[in-house]
Amino acid sequence: MKTTETRKWWALGALAASGLVIGLDVTVLNVALPSLATELPATTSELQWIANSYNLVFAAMLLPAGLLGDRFGRKSLLLAALALFATASLACAYASSAEWLIGARALLGLGAAFVVPLCMAVLPVLFTPQERGRAIGLWVTANAVGLPLGPIIGGWLLDHYWWGSVFLINIPVIAVALAAVLLLVPQSRSSQRRRLDLVGMLVSGVALASLTWGAIALGERGIGGTPAAAIGVGLAMLALFVAWERQVGRRPAIRPLVDLGLFRSASFAWATVLATLVTFALLGALFALPQYFQAVLDADALGTGLRLLPLIGGVLLGARLGARLAPRLGAKAPVATGFLVLAAGLFAGTATGAGTGYGFVAGWLTAVGLGMGLVLPIATDVALGTLSAEGSGAGSALIQALRQVGGTIGVAILGSVLNSVYRDRLDLSGLPAPAADAVRDSAPAGVLVARQLDAPELLEMVRRAFVDAMDAMLWVCGGVALLGAVLAVAFLPRQTEPATAAPVGRPGPKAGESGQVTVG
Repeated sequence: MKTTETRKWWALGALAASGLVIGLDVTVLNVALPSLATELPATTSELQWIANSYNLVFAAMLLPAGLLGDRFGRKSLLLAALALFATASLACAYASSAEWLIGARALLGLGAAFVVPLCMAVLPVLFTPQERGRAIGLWVTANAVGLPLGPIIGGWLLDHYWWGSVFLINIPVIAVALAAVLLLVPQSRSSQRRRLDLVGMLVSGVALASLTWGAIALGERGIGGTPAAAIGVGLAMLALFVAWERQVGRRPAIRPLVDLGLFRSASFAWATVLATLVTFALLGALFALPQYFQAVLDADALGTGLRLLPLIGGVLLGARLGARLAPRLGAKAPVATGFLVLAAGLFAGTATGAGTGYGFVAGWLTAVGLGMGLVLPIATDVALGTLSAEGSGAGSALIQALRQVGGTIGVAILGSVLNSVYRDRLDLSGLPAPAADAVRDSAPAGVLVARQLDAPELLEMVRRAFVDAMDAMLWVCGGVALLGAVLAVAFLPRQTEPATAAPVGRPGPKAGESGQVTVG
């Protein structure tokens, strides 16, 4: 018994390492983009696709990945996904052209789309309800810490090695994870042997990919034209998907891709919404802060990453505090408190000026991390707590898909706010057209132009304009965090509801029970 107990916690360590690498890979590329532009070389459009091909495939494949894991075995597909992730990392590291790197990043997104929900799906199978909160807290924290850790590790690697090293760091971690999953994680799958929902997979993939691409394009090009059309197509396909899933749910021969009955659970529905809102707020901060550190504080890639350390410290502290509070107080109070702390940190950030010292920024960054660390692990635990071991893969994928698309749309909206305010604050009359266009593109480009022209007044204007824009964006993020606190108080149940079956209306084993689990 003691050996089994030890094995599952070691298995959790492997899963947490996998989550850390996935989180890190989302942001580590940001600091490498300037190097890719010159060394591959890559155009601005190609750089956008290098970043976005990962996000598109990741979003489109999350839901099918969870269902396939339930059907064919979560351990087997997790091993295959980790192997694909490692192979794609090698392909990225040694890409000789932008086109090659775009394709390799798409494969990386495919591997990540299976790794994330399957890691989460294994947790309700491995751990009892009493242990699950701690286990999920550790996994979610590792994934969340990977986001701000990416620029730190990427910056250090770029200072010492070539750009491909930002992908090679995945290999040793994935190798350890592969061995640990193979030896320590039990095989588990759904006992339901019904046909797969192939139509649902196709429609959901198109819907999520369209919404994600449209949101990305919205942030880059503004409202109207192609972005609006893509979002419209995504919404239409999403409505079609919901209608189809309702029909499939009534057919005993087909396993629906999404159990719409989950949304009848207040715990699942509201915990998933709250996890999405906190992701929205965090990604907004991570979108603006690297630009602030580089354009206003003159930090290099490594210095930018190091300045995010208070955020990581806050996340770790918040997660540890939440793990102690949730068993005593239930979910509602810690989650609502976490959102209030997050909102306070973001609102404090709106007082940041062009001449503000880093100490003030580190203070509100710590508060942001603390709030996120309180909210995200507990909200994820509440949502997963409503899932049975039978349908944990599909349910986990649904949670991640909503967070992914919500976060992407959030960054697009916040990016539009940032760009709009930044450009409104600029007065570029008298500046040559090419230089003016470059300044409007971004604050880092504006700083570069000002230095090339030896124009201190332009440099000061660019920095003030960006800080004003960042402050406006933080007001929006803070408002979202306040909304999260209100929703948590109003709708989040104090105690998690009991696990439900993955197929609508059918009973299934609860988390921590068998659900066709084999050790090995």
